[in-house]
Amino acid sequence: MIPPRIAALPCWRDPMAATPMPGGLSNEIWKVTDAAGHHVVRFGTDYPFHHVDRAREGMTARAAHAAGFAPAVHFTAPGVMVTAFVTARTWNAGNVRASPERLGLLLRRFHTTMPAQVQGAAFLFWPFHVIRDYLRQLQPGQPPETIAQWQAMNAALQAAQPPLPLVFGHHDLLPANILDDGTRLWLIDYEYAGFGTAMFDLAGAASNAAMDPAQGRALLTAYLGHPPDPAFLRAFDAMQVTSLLREVLWAHVSALHLSVPGVDYAAYAAQNAASLATALEHYQTSHGKLIP
Repeated sequence: MIPPRIAALPCWRDPMAATPMPGGLSNEIWKVTDAAGHHVVRFGTDYPFHHVDRAREGMTARAAHAAGFAPAVHFTAPGVMVTAFVTARTWNAGNVRASPERLGLLLRRFHTTMPAQVQGAAFLFWPFHVIRDYLRQLQPGQPPETIAQWQAMNAALQAAQPPLPLVFGHHDLLPANILDDGTRLWLIDYEYAGFGTAMFDLAGAASNAAMDPAQGRALLTAYLGHPPDPAFLRAFDAMQVTSLLREVLWAHVSALHLSVPGVDYAAYAAQNAASLATALEHYQTSHGKLIP
């Protein structure tokens, strides 16, 4: 049976069918087939607690399609976006680890070509600000010493970053947001896309896929066009810790506001906390103690 809120959208050509799709951590996703072809329907309202604005996301998705990175956007309205369905394999962490060079080249093109397609007021994604805002939201329910520890870690991680030029980043490079149709890679889900530092996309891709140091260097070498120097590697390793800290806090904040069938935010936080501990240990073994 087709849910009424899908059937009511004015973009279909009968006959049509709808099936739920897995994978959304904060949104409801359906595949719809009608006389015009296959489509993806994604339901999700604005999430001020995550700095997510759906009108901005729709604009960015259209820009990403125009730049050659994303499926076409067929329809948007408050709380819903309909895009073309791409026949492709959804990547997992193993696929990311197996193709760091391919992903590095994709990110270099994305960062340099997207700004020309983006419209309207610029949105800035700065992970250290996001973490500070998450900690303000979590403060009432977390032990003060835990909040203080996270605040100190965030400040030290920000201090480890060198000045870098602004690029337009995706900022949510979970493996499942990368599709491979056998010829090219696609990027989906633009909730957090905006101007920021390239380091967050690079480090997020690596940390979310649990890349080892050699795979991380291959990613950076492909992106930069030359091997990274020690200072860049230090910043990259610090940003991997940042990416995982942000993911842990994202899960805790989501648990306060969201309820998605099949998603266990506490388990997701624990999974990322384990990865965070591993990344922090690697950083401190390679570069010295993070917090003096």
